[in-house]
Amino acid sequence: MSAHLRTRPLALLRSAALSRLPARLLAAIALARSRHDLRKLDDRLLRDIGLTRAEALSEAERAPWDAPAHWKG
Repeated sequence: MSAHLRTRPLALLRSAALSRLPARLLAAIALARSRHDLRKLDDRLLRDIGLTRAEALSEAERAPWDAPAHWKG
């Protein structure tokens, strides 16, 4: 098998991964923004959504790429 045929699947894989990069980047930015907004909610609003201040702060501290698998559709 020629070297070209062996490396082509890798090139296609890289291309597919790069094509998903903008969507993943936008999702990470949106998640970071949501977590930032969560930090700013007052205790009454946190109670309305069923979270304690400690839970909200813990969630807000998570990294943008640290999302549950079911969010990563």
